[in-house]
Amino acid sequence: MTRDSYSKEVKERIRMRIWNLMEKTNVALFPRPVYNRIPNFVGAEVAAMKLASMDIFKNSKVVKVNPDSPQKHVRYLALLQNKVVVMPTPRIKDGFLVLDPSRIPRDKYAEASTIAGAYRYGIPVKPWLLPKIDLVVIGSVAVNTGGARLGKGEGYAELEYAILRMMCKVAEDTYVVTTVHDIQIVDDDIPVEPYDVNVDIIVTPTRVIYINPRPPKPKGIIWELLPEEKLRSIPILRELKDKFKSVKDIFCR
Repeated sequence: MTRDSYSKEVKERIRMRIWNLMEKTNVALFPRPVYNRIPNFVGAEVAAMKLASMDIFKNSKVVKVNPDSPQKHVRYLALLQNKVVVMPTPRIKDGFLVLDPSRIPRDKYAEASTIAGAYRYGIPVKPWLLPKIDLVVIGSVAVNTGGARLGKGEGYAELEYAILRMMCKVAEDTYVVTTVHDIQIVDDDIPVEPYDVNVDIIVTPTRVIYINPRPPKPKGIIWELLPEEKLRSIPILRELKDKFKSVKDIFCR
């Protein structure tokens, strides 16, 4: 067995264990079943409020938040705190949307926090035209206290981060936070590949875990490791590769 296949097997085993546990213990919320999803969970709003009360969130002007259900309340609270929200579209199919609270009626913030509402009230913006991002909020299936995380296995969160890092919209010192249920925190040694995005802070409904030292992050897209299928299915990746293939020092340090 190659290292790559072993790593994939270990990751999938952990994902399946957590998905099964969330279904069995009924901490999973709609949409269910949670398999092959970033799972929504009981207490997701509490975790979001805990994050929103932290200085790192309150002091941020622009927050990038994943489009998944458990982070919907994070998006809502960011708008409520007058923050610009950068939301990748599902599977990055339509690039990134910018939700500017000054352009959205206050009574529509909750709607704008949903995927359909983000399309309605958000503005599509090319990655190189996005504002500088102060905080990244990411969804997870599982995460350990070393900061290694697992998404649903398709690599979109990693690509989102890599695109933003390559465009200098996030920097090496930009904090990456995940909100999860406590049972999503595992003791396993999660394999970490060069393109994987580790987290700096874990927020659950009951606690906040700071990863110390902060784990390293990828500096941008590793083109040679990018599957051809991703290039075919994500237009913005093809555009980026064509636009910046001659740039030698595009990566932020």
